[in-house]
Amino acid sequence: MLSLGAADAVLLGVLGLLIGSFLNVVIHRLPKMMELAWAQECASLNQPDGVAPAIENAPRFNLMTPRSRCPHCGHQIQWFENIPVLSYLALRGRCRSCAAPISLRYPLVELACGMLFAWCGWRWGLTWQAIAWAGFAAALLALTFIDWDTTLLPDDITLPLMWAGLCGAALQLTDASLSDAVWGAVGGYMSLWLVYWGFKLITGKEGMGHGDFKLFAALGAWFGWQALIPMILMASVIGAVVGLAIKFKGTLREGGYVPFGPFLALAGLTAMVFGHAAILDLIGL
Repeated sequence: MLSLGAADAVLLGVLGLLIGSFLNVVIHRLPKMMELAWAQECASLNQPDGVAPAIENAPRFNLMTPRSRCPHCGHQIQWFENIPVLSYLALRGRCRSCAAPISLRYPLVELACGMLFAWCGWRWGLTWQAIAWAGFAAALLALTFIDWDTTLLPDDITLPLMWAGLCGAALQLTDASLSDAVWGAVGGYMSLWLVYWGFKLITGKEGMGHGDFKLFAALGAWFGWQALIPMILMASVIGAVVGLAIKFKGTLREGGYVPFGPFLALAGLTAMVFGHAAILDLIGL
Protein backbone atom coordinates (compact mmCIF):
# COMPACT_ATOMS: atom_id res chain seq x y z
CA MET A 1 0.00 0.00 0.00
CA LEU A 2 1.05 3.56 -0.65
CA SER A 3 2.06 5.69 2.30
CA LEU A 4 0.01 8.79 3.00
CA GLY A 5 2.64 11.08 1.47
CA ALA A 6 2.93 8.90 -1.65
CA ALA A 7 -0.85 8.76 -2.05
CA ASP A 8 -1.07 12.55 -1.81
CA ALA A 9 1.69 12.83 -4.41
CA VAL A 10 -0.14 10.48 -6.78
CA LEU A 11 -3.45 12.32 -6.43
CA LEU A 12 -1.92 15.73 -7.01
CA GLY A 13 0.28 14.30 -9.77
CA VAL A 14 -2.80 13.12 -11.68
CA LEU A 15 -4.40 16.52 -11.16
CA GLY A 16 -1.19 18.09 -12.43
CA LEU A 17 -1.36 16.05 -15.64
CA LEU A 18 -4.87 17.37 -16.27
CA ILE A 19 -3.87 20.94 -15.44
CA GLY A 20 -0.86 20.53 -17.71
CA SER A 21 -3.18 19.66 -20.58
CA PHE A 22 -5.08 22.90 -19.93
CA LEU A 23 -1.80 24.83 -19.71
CA ASN A 24 -1.06 23.81 -23.29
CA VAL A 25 -4.28 25.57 -24.28
CA VAL A 26 -3.34 28.65 -22.24
CA ILE A 27 0.15 28.78 -23.75
CA HIS A 28 -1.25 28.62 -27.28
CA ARG A 29 -4.37 30.77 -26.98
CA LEU A 30 -3.69 33.50 -24.43
CA PRO A 31 -1.18 35.39 -26.64
CA LYS A 32 -3.63 35.17 -29.55
CA MET A 33 -6.40 36.50 -27.33
CA MET A 34 -4.15 39.41 -26.36
CA GLU A 35 -3.39 40.15 -30.02
CA LEU A 36 -7.10 40.16 -30.86
CA ALA A 37 -7.77 42.56 -27.97
CA TRP A 38 -4.98 44.87 -29.13
CA ALA A 39 -6.33 44.82 -32.69
CA GLN A 40 -9.77 45.78 -31.37
CA GLU A 41 -8.28 48.64 -29.35
CA CYS A 42 -6.33 49.89 -32.38
CA ALA A 43 -9.48 49.76 -34.49
CA SER A 44 -11.34 51.85 -31.90
CA LEU A 45 -8.67 54.56 -32.06
CA ASN A 46 -9.42 55.05 -35.75
CA GLN A 47 -13.09 55.78 -35.06
CA PRO A 48 -14.38 59.31 -34.31
CA ASP A 49 -16.40 58.09 -31.34
CA GLY A 50 -13.62 55.83 -30.09
CA VAL A 51 -15.75 52.72 -30.50
CA ALA A 52 -14.54 49.94 -32.76
CA PRO A 53 -17.04 48.71 -35.32
CA ALA A 54 -18.68 45.42 -34.44
CA ILE A 55 -17.26 42.42 -36.25
CA GLU A 56 -20.27 40.59 -37.54
CA ASN A 57 -20.32 36.83 -37.33
CA ALA A 58 -16.84 36.81 -35.78
CA PRO A 59 -16.24 33.41 -34.16
CA ARG A 60 -15.68 33.37 -30.43
CA PHE A 61 -12.10 32.74 -29.39
CA ASN A 62 -11.13 32.20 -25.77
CA LEU A 63 -9.65 29.49 -23.57
CA MET A 64 -12.77 27.33 -23.93
CA THR A 65 -14.07 28.10 -27.43
CA PRO A 66 -13.58 26.79 -30.08
CA ARG A 67 -12.71 23.20 -29.27
CA SER A 68 -9.15 22.12 -30.01
CA ARG A 69 -8.44 21.10 -33.58
CA CYS A 70 -5.52 19.83 -35.60
CA PRO A 71 -3.81 22.90 -37.12
CA HIS A 72 -3.06 20.95 -40.30
CA CYS A 73 -6.39 19.36 -41.25
CA GLY A 74 -8.90 20.92 -38.85
CA HIS A 75 -9.80 17.58 -37.25
CA GLN A 76 -11.65 18.24 -33.98
CA ILE A 77 -9.86 16.62 -31.07
CA GLN A 78 -12.05 14.06 -29.29
CA TRP A 79 -11.90 13.47 -25.55
CA PHE A 80 -10.06 10.16 -25.94
CA GLU A 81 -7.42 11.93 -28.03
CA ASN A 82 -6.82 14.46 -25.28
CA ILE A 83 -5.89 12.24 -22.32
CA PRO A 84 -2.64 13.66 -20.93
CA VAL A 85 0.48 11.81 -22.15
CA LEU A 86 -1.41 8.55 -22.84
CA SER A 87 -3.17 9.87 -25.93
CA TYR A 88 0.11 11.14 -27.33
CA LEU A 89 1.67 7.71 -26.86
CA ALA A 90 -1.36 5.89 -28.28
CA LEU A 91 -1.40 8.15 -31.34
CA ARG A 92 2.39 7.82 -31.64
CA GLY A 93 2.68 11.59 -31.72
CA ARG A 94 0.54 12.05 -34.82
CA CYS A 95 -2.92 13.36 -35.69
CA ARG A 96 -5.46 10.54 -35.92
CA SER A 97 -6.96 12.08 -39.06
CA CYS A 98 -4.07 13.34 -41.20
CA ALA A 99 -1.03 11.79 -39.44
CA ALA A 100 0.64 15.20 -39.10
CA PRO A 101 3.19 15.22 -36.25
CA ILE A 102 2.10 16.54 -32.85
CA SER A 103 4.70 18.59 -30.99
CA LEU A 104 6.51 16.68 -28.25
CA ARG A 105 6.13 19.76 -26.10
CA TYR A 106 2.49 18.95 -25.33
CA PRO A 107 3.20 15.79 -23.31
CA LEU A 108 6.35 17.33 -21.84
CA VAL A 109 4.35 20.24 -20.40
CA GLU A 110 1.82 17.77 -19.00
CA LEU A 111 4.57 15.64 -17.45
CA ALA A 112 6.35 18.66 -15.98
CA CYS A 113 3.13 19.93 -14.43
CA GLY A 114 2.29 16.46 -13.10
CA MET A 115 5.72 16.07 -11.53
CA LEU A 116 5.61 19.52 -9.91
CA PHE A 117 2.13 18.88 -8.52
CA ALA A 118 3.26 15.46 -7.26
CA TRP A 119 6.20 17.09 -5.49
CA CYS A 120 3.84 19.56 -3.81
CA GLY A 121 1.66 16.65 -2.65
CA TRP A 122 4.66 14.78 -1.29
CA ARG A 123 6.05 17.89 0.41
CA TRP A 124 2.88 19.34 1.93
CA GLY A 125 0.21 16.65 1.59
CA LEU A 126 -3.36 17.48 0.59
CA THR A 127 -3.32 20.92 2.18
CA TRP A 128 -4.05 24.46 1.09
CA GLN A 129 -0.31 25.05 1.15
CA ALA A 130 0.19 22.34 -1.45
CA ILE A 131 -2.61 23.76 -3.61
CA ALA A 132 -1.08 27.23 -3.39
CA TRP A 133 2.38 26.09 -4.45
CA ALA A 134 0.96 23.85 -7.18
CA GLY A 135 -0.81 26.92 -8.59
CA PHE A 136 2.47 28.82 -8.37
CA ALA A 137 4.24 26.10 -10.35
CA ALA A 138 1.50 25.95 -13.00
CA ALA A 139 1.63 29.72 -13.51
CA LEU A 140 5.41 29.67 -13.95
CA LEU A 141 5.18 26.81 -16.46
CA ALA A 142 2.68 28.74 -18.56
CA LEU A 143 4.73 31.94 -18.37
CA THR A 144 7.90 30.10 -19.37
CA PHE A 145 6.54 28.84 -22.67
CA ILE A 146 4.48 31.93 -23.50
CA ASP A 147 7.52 34.15 -23.04
CA TRP A 148 9.77 31.80 -24.99
CA ASP A 149 7.33 31.71 -27.90
CA THR A 150 6.20 35.32 -27.99
CA THR A 151 8.40 37.38 -25.58
CA LEU A 152 5.18 38.25 -23.73
CA LEU A 153 4.52 37.85 -20.00
CA PRO A 154 0.76 38.42 -19.72
CA ASP A 155 -0.54 40.59 -16.89
CA ASP A 156 -3.40 38.09 -16.68
CA ILE A 157 -0.92 35.68 -15.07
CA THR A 158 1.89 37.78 -13.54
CA LEU A 159 -0.31 40.16 -11.53
CA PRO A 160 -2.58 37.47 -9.99
CA LEU A 161 0.59 35.51 -9.23
CA MET A 162 2.00 38.47 -7.31
CA TRP A 163 -1.23 39.05 -5.35
CA ALA A 164 -1.48 35.33 -4.64
CA GLY A 165 2.00 35.45 -3.13
CA LEU A 166 1.06 38.35 -0.88
CA CYS A 167 -2.17 36.64 0.17
CA GLY A 168 -0.26 33.39 0.74
CA ALA A 169 2.14 35.20 3.04
CA ALA A 170 -0.77 36.77 4.95
CA LEU A 171 -2.40 33.35 5.34
CA GLN A 172 0.93 31.69 6.26
CA LEU A 173 0.86 29.44 3.20
CA THR A 174 4.42 30.44 2.30
CA ASP A 175 7.57 30.73 4.40
CA ALA A 176 7.77 34.51 3.92
CA SER A 177 6.24 36.87 6.43
CA LEU A 178 3.81 39.43 5.02
CA SER A 179 6.38 42.19 5.56
CA ASP A 180 9.09 40.23 3.74
CA ALA A 181 6.65 39.42 0.93
CA VAL A 182 5.65 43.07 0.47
CA TRP A 183 9.27 44.20 0.33
CA GLY A 184 10.07 41.26 -1.91
CA ALA A 185 7.46 42.44 -4.39
CA VAL A 186 8.69 46.03 -4.18
CA GLY A 187 12.35 45.03 -4.45
CA GLY A 188 11.72 42.62 -7.30
CA TYR A 189 9.89 45.20 -9.38
CA MET A 190 12.12 48.16 -8.63
CA SER A 191 15.42 46.32 -9.13
CA LEU A 192 14.64 45.31 -12.72
CA TRP A 193 12.90 48.64 -13.39
CA LEU A 194 16.14 50.43 -12.48
CA VAL A 195 18.20 48.05 -14.64
CA TYR A 196 15.80 48.64 -17.53
CA TRP A 197 16.06 52.42 -17.36
CA GLY A 198 19.80 52.42 -16.72
CA PHE A 199 20.36 50.25 -19.81
CA LYS A 200 17.99 52.38 -21.89
CA LEU A 201 19.64 55.65 -20.88
CA ILE A 202 23.10 54.29 -21.72
CA THR A 203 22.33 52.44 -24.94
CA GLY A 204 19.04 53.93 -26.11
CA LYS A 205 17.63 50.39 -26.32
CA GLU A 206 15.23 48.39 -24.19
CA GLY A 207 17.01 45.46 -22.56
CA MET A 208 13.91 43.71 -21.21
CA GLY A 209 10.15 43.96 -21.13
CA HIS A 210 7.97 45.32 -18.34
CA GLY A 211 6.59 41.83 -17.78
CA ASP A 212 9.96 40.81 -16.33
CA PHE A 213 9.54 43.45 -13.60
CA LYS A 214 6.14 42.04 -12.68
CA LEU A 215 7.30 38.42 -12.72
CA PHE A 216 10.26 39.20 -10.45
CA ALA A 217 7.90 41.12 -8.15
CA ALA A 218 5.69 38.02 -8.01
CA LEU A 219 8.67 35.84 -7.08
CA GLY A 220 9.61 38.32 -4.38
CA ALA A 221 6.06 38.14 -3.02
CA TRP A 222 6.21 34.35 -2.77
CA PHE A 223 9.71 34.02 -1.30
CA GLY A 224 10.41 37.35 0.40
CA TRP A 225 13.09 39.91 -0.33
CA GLN A 226 15.85 37.58 0.94
CA ALA A 227 15.44 35.34 -2.12
CA LEU A 228 15.77 38.09 -4.73
CA ILE A 229 19.55 38.07 -5.08
CA PRO A 230 19.90 34.25 -5.33
CA MET A 231 17.10 34.06 -7.91
CA ILE A 232 18.35 36.92 -10.10
CA LEU A 233 21.87 35.48 -10.01
CA MET A 234 20.65 32.06 -11.09
CA ALA A 235 18.43 33.49 -13.83
CA SER A 236 21.26 35.70 -15.12
CA VAL A 237 23.89 32.94 -15.16
CA ILE A 238 21.67 30.38 -16.88
CA GLY A 239 20.28 33.01 -19.26
CA ALA A 240 23.80 34.06 -20.26
CA VAL A 241 24.89 30.45 -20.85
CA VAL A 242 21.80 29.64 -22.92
CA GLY A 243 22.09 32.90 -24.84
CA LEU A 244 25.72 32.23 -25.73
CA ALA A 245 24.87 28.68 -26.78
CA ILE A 246 22.06 29.87 -29.03
CA LYS A 247 24.27 32.58 -30.51
CA PHE A 248 27.04 30.06 -31.12
CA LYS A 249 24.58 27.81 -32.96
CA GLY A 250 23.36 30.77 -34.98
CA THR A 251 19.72 30.28 -34.00
CA LEU A 252 19.05 33.64 -32.33
CA ARG A 253 15.66 35.03 -33.33
CA GLU A 254 15.30 38.30 -35.21
CA GLY A 255 16.70 41.14 -33.12
CA GLY A 256 19.24 38.88 -31.39
CA TYR A 257 17.44 38.60 -28.06
CA VAL A 258 16.61 35.81 -25.64
CA PRO A 259 13.57 36.25 -23.35
CA PHE A 260 14.50 36.52 -19.68
CA GLY A 261 11.20 35.32 -18.22
CA PRO A 262 11.88 31.59 -18.63
CA PHE A 263 15.06 31.87 -16.58
CA LEU A 264 13.32 33.83 -13.83
CA ALA A 265 10.64 31.13 -13.79
CA LEU A 266 13.29 28.39 -13.58
CA ALA A 267 14.87 30.19 -10.63
CA GLY A 268 11.47 30.40 -8.96
CA LEU A 269 10.79 26.69 -9.42
CA THR A 270 14.29 25.85 -8.14
CA ALA A 271 13.66 27.98 -5.05
CA MET A 272 10.34 26.20 -4.50
CA VAL A 273 11.88 22.73 -4.63
CA PHE A 274 15.29 23.29 -3.03
CA GLY A 275 14.97 26.60 -1.20
CA HIS A 276 16.47 29.90 -2.32
CA ALA A 277 19.63 29.39 -0.24
CA ALA A 278 20.45 26.26 -2.25
CA ILE A 279 20.55 28.33 -5.45
CA LEU A 280 23.81 29.95 -4.34
CA ASP A 281 25.37 26.51 -3.91
CA LEU A 282 23.99 25.44 -7.28
CA ILE A 283 25.73 28.27 -9.12
CA GLY A 284 28.89 27.91 -7.03
CA LEU A 285 28.63 30.98 -4.76
